[in-house]
Amino acid sequence: MQDDTAQRAFETISGADDPAPGLDDSAQQAEALNGLRHIVSLSMTKVADGLIDPKLVLAWLLSALGAPAIFAGALVPIREAGSLLPQIALAGVVERMARRKWAWVVGSVGQGVAAALIVLAALSLEGAAAGYAVCAALALLAVCRAACSVSFKDILGKTVGKTRRGSVTGLAGSASSVGVVIFAGLLMSGLFQSRGVVVAAIALAAALWIGAALLFSTIMETPSETEEADGVDFKLLRGNRDLWLFILVRGLLVSTALAPPYLVVLAGSSESGQLGQLGALVLASALASLVSSYVWGRLSDLSSRRVLMLTGIVGAVAIALAVLLWFLGMAQAVWAMPAVLFILMIAYHGVRQGRSTYLVDMAPKDSRAAYAAVSNTVIGVLLLLAGVLGGGAALIGPQATLMLFAAMAVAAAVLAHWLPEVEHLAED
Repeated sequence: MQDDTAQRAFETISGADDPAPGLDDSAQQAEALNGLRHIVSLSMTKVADGLIDPKLVLAWLLSALGAPAIFAGALVPIREAGSLLPQIALAGVVERMARRKWAWVVGSVGQGVAAALIVLAALSLEGAAAGYAVCAALALLAVCRAACSVSFKDILGKTVGKTRRGSVTGLAGSASSVGVVIFAGLLMSGLFQSRGVVVAAIALAAALWIGAALLFSTIMETPSETEEADGVDFKLLRGNRDLWLFILVRGLLVSTALAPPYLVVLAGSSESGQLGQLGALVLASALASLVSSYVWGRLSDLSSRRVLMLTGIVGAVAIALAVLLWFLGMAQAVWAMPAVLFILMIAYHGVRQGRSTYLVDMAPKDSRAAYAAVSNTVIGVLLLLAGVLGGGAALIGPQATLMLFAAMAVAAAVLAHWLPEVEHLAED
């Protein structure tokens, strides 16, 4: 009875009532329950991500603890590069595991432990000592996040069939956004001016990561062959035109992630202060995810290539609109930048859904971890380069920088046209 209920729920979510392509018999039998477990686990971790957002929560916390500003500036590079660069090494470890869900479980528990260490630092340290401790804990969290990222696409590919994977990840993104919307609303209301409430939110994030790990451990995963798992290197890129093109498109679409801080600069200072501005950014992102992630997921199941094309166009339009509003003298209007941010975040969440679904569906079933690791490592290097060049961007101004980002998004949309369709190809 429970299996029938789960099957009906999963069919409603995915829109697919046919046998899952690319899965063996046992994986097909377990697909519905596995898909629901994916959704709940991912929702919990995505809420945790929102509660511990380095751009907002940790930066505010370090300021409240009296840490020098240099530590707040290091948070985002630590999180982003630390989540991507280790994957080339971790992929070899994952490929040697018969049941790769345990890599995700360990990574999720590790993120919970790292969040708990941040709570401990906030309760016991001040000044530079707090800055060092929080940055170190965030580095641990980033490496554990890398373990989850490099293993997840392979696990998803083994447990959920094509044409429904985007629905699973998309619904998780939309469902988790409800919690982040509530959090952002409290933040903007002023209730989150209390350090104790922020610390409690981070503690809740720690509990969510550990709870997600416990649930994910119940996923029924068919053992993988491990004899030929010799690690990962960049030989995957040799002669692999489609992977090169995908990485190039994904790299250009990084512009949708890099643009938001420049929109805040265009908006200028406001009566609500810096925290209120950042709260508006979180709210815009969460609302955009709420209304668009599931839709992007379903569209990705039809054609993730077209999703990448469309998100490039939407992102470019949003960024160009921000510059136009500045040119017209309207950038500081109370509605202007939040509206642009909302549109841009819709594109950003579409990029996340499209690139994830495309990579899972493109990669051979025994090489998903390797493809994810190589792709993410290249993107990690690009993000580090973008961080280094960020200071130089100040010399040309936010408007010129945003137009460069818009051009990158347009180029991504054009190049994505040449990607092959992968959703309806037979799996290797």
